[in-house]
Amino acid sequence: MSAVPHHDSLSDTRLNLSAGVASVTVALILVALKLWALAETGALSIAATLVDSALDLLMSATGLAAIVYAAKPADEDHAFGHTSAEDLAALAQSAFILVSSSVIAVAALRRLFAETPPEIASEGMGAAVLGATIALTIALVLWQRRVARATGNAVVAADSLHYLGDLLPNLGGLFALWASAALGLTQVDSVVGLAAAAFMAVGAGGIGKRAFDALMDRRADPDVIAGIAAIAASFPGVRGFHDLKTRTAGSRVFVNLHIELDGDQTLDEAHAIGAALRREIVKAYPRADVLIHKDPVGVERHPEDPRT
Repeated sequence: MSAVPHHDSLSDTRLNLSAGVASVTVALILVALKLWALAETGALSIAATLVDSALDLLMSATGLAAIVYAAKPADEDHAFGHTSAEDLAALAQSAFILVSSSVIAVAALRRLFAETPPEIASEGMGAAVLGATIALTIALVLWQRRVARATGNAVVAADSLHYLGDLLPNLGGLFALWASAALGLTQVDSVVGLAAAAFMAVGAGGIGKRAFDALMDRRADPDVIAGIAAIAASFPGVRGFHDLKTRTAGSRVFVNLHIELDGDQTLDEAHAIGAALRREIVKAYPRADVLIHKDPVGVERHPEDPRT
């Protein structure tokens, strides 16, 4: 059998950590700014973005911890590594986001149907804070996407996608403050808060589903499976393959594959083919952990073999 453990290079780890630290730092700044803006304006749309930024801080801190923990090499107690920590963290985050979005939605509905329209003050100050929020978020997303392209880290890529999604409620909050100041439409604030809550809930559902699927050993993406099958089918020396199985854990994909080889060749020759195939798969999918079993062509499973 051939196997290759997963290791990030030192430079990749440093880049991933830099993205994680930047994410936590930006989230801290945004929480502080929005706390001040909420105290000054009382706008529910800012409250929604404040909760979202607080969730970002939690998610960023958890993501940073997951990057650090997942980078640990496999050990005696965790022979397949530690990347499932990413999925556990994501599942907890999704549950917390769902609860928070429900709280915002209830508050928005109460304001929307209240007899007395809500009062919003210091719209200009709130707009300045949201403008700074948008600028910081764009800068963070650009850096995270650069790191994700360089390292292929799924945690950084997911965090970047999450912050990209945060631009929508922040832009909505900016519009709500403008509508209040220019047109006197204070109820727009409640509508924006309700839309932000729905956006958060949908995002949380997606995060939770992906984490749950990974924890339940769901197969890899069908395109990845098809790509691995194509590599194996056309690889020199491989007469056929079977029992291609995959599962995901965090940012890693575990691959089990049986290949069929000429039974008359030497063990060294068979091993060389298996090792070369493993390298080719890892080259195409760098986050894959590949285990290859070699069978002679035409071998039939022993009747007492319990595997299916």
